[in-house]
Amino acid sequence: MAQNKLKDKLMALPSSFTILFIIIIVMAIFTWFVPAGSYEVDEAGNIIAGTFAYVDQQPQGLWDVFMAPVKGMLGTDGTPGAIEVSLFILVVGGFLGVVDKTGALDTAIAQVVAANKGREKLLIPILMFIFALGGTTYGMAEETLAFYPLIIPVMIAVGFDSLVAVSVVLLGAGVGVLGSTVNPFATGVASQALGISPGEGIGLRLVFFFVMYAIATVYVYRYATKVQKNPEASLVYEDYEANKKKFKTKDTKDKMNAKQKIVISLFGLTFFLMILGLVPWTLLNENWTIFETINSGLMGIPLIGTILGQQMIPLGDWYFMEITMLFFAMSVIIGMVYRLPESEIVSGFVNGSKDLLGVALIVAVARGIQVIMNEGMITATILNFGERGLSEFSPVLFSILTYIFYIPLSFLIPSTSGLAGATMGIMGPLGTFVGVAQDIVVTAFQSASGIVNLITPTSGVVMGALAIAGVELTTWWRYVAKLIGIIFVVSSILMALGVLFF
Repeated sequence: MAQNKLKDKLMALPSSFTILFIIIIVMAIFTWFVPAGSYEVDEAGNIIAGTFAYVDQQPQGLWDVFMAPVKGMLGTDGTPGAIEVSLFILVVGGFLGVVDKTGALDTAIAQVVAANKGREKLLIPILMFIFALGGTTYGMAEETLAFYPLIIPVMIAVGFDSLVAVSVVLLGAGVGVLGSTVNPFATGVASQALGISPGEGIGLRLVFFFVMYAIATVYVYRYATKVQKNPEASLVYEDYEANKKKFKTKDTKDKMNAKQKIVISLFGLTFFLMILGLVPWTLLNENWTIFETINSGLMGIPLIGTILGQQMIPLGDWYFMEITMLFFAMSVIIGMVYRLPESEIVSGFVNGSKDLLGVALIVAVARGIQVIMNEGMITATILNFGERGLSEFSPVLFSILTYIFYIPLSFLIPSTSGLAGATMGIMGPLGTFVGVAQDIVVTAFQSASGIVNLITPTSGVVMGALAIAGVELTTWWRYVAKLIGIIFVVSSILMALGVLFF
């Protein structure tokens, strides 16, 4: 018995919170030994190539280590805070809590399961393609956190596990971002920094999109098939029964009543409006101004404009403040439409938020890693290493090494737009110098950033998704290890082919 207890203790893995805090400590130690440095920046905040200079060491101590998650939540001059994302998560939890009071969602999920009896695995490629489209068009990332509480019960109910559920959303949207075609926050920002059109190189990026979607879908499909045939093959089998209870659905014989149908319609409308609001329509097509026109028209109507509020922002210009407001407002509307008592609406919202509190906190801890990096001033040093080391290779080798070099940079700067703005001013001209088209550099950057953001603990999206599903980070790494290896090899090959044929 004592030996079994000792074995259990040795096999027990630290929680995601602990792993993240250990990484913060390790990064802080690095700031004592890795030389600190900085670049000059232009008026737009882009790094100016050739301006790197070493600066005084900025070692991060115990105060900084414990302060990092706090700054990660509230933000610093060099790192945006996670407060907007964390608040969004809490409000989504509250929204789901109110919907749960109506019973509409459980009944709807049960009916979806019943309708797909015998063809459950078809949900995987369909849902993954939908999320991949969101990733490739507008960089769908943090917004996916709202979908996990919906997808997980469906996947569990049809006989899969929580890893399959996370994969459908995280890998689906993730490979879409990896193969960004018109994503303004990756392709757009990077292309703008180089002064080229986002359309340049779209042929290669379309190849990336479809190849990576196919690889990820087959990978998830095969694992799901294995788990459905034998639940003990699941990497989270020890939580299998607990997850079936935690993410339980109602009896499939239940039918939605009239009020529940209205709730489901409003529920779907909420997510539809979120997507419409987040897609930057005018960046994708400068002539697409329909939402600005509608917004201006409504604001111009004397009484209606005053009632709606003169600060209403048109769809396409929304970000976390606006979609958080959307979910908060729809929580109230759904509660009133279903005629829930005021106390039920409030208790449902509060309890729902409480369920996602750990998720909201883990996003801040993950952001703390980037805080330590920035305040220790070691990111620029690593970038300078690449600037000096990549300029003497052949075009094909340069494209592959640039892709590889962007992998650690993507760990240091998990924001695709932030990474593009910080590095394109250096890497683009380097590519031109060795005979590589600048759009190839853009593709290398977004592909590397995409693969890292499937697994990095510095990403609030990854950590938030795993926290919602109750999956430990180390389990996720074990699950996707082969997939990451396949994506890495295929991406390297596609980069070489891109130089030769695109």
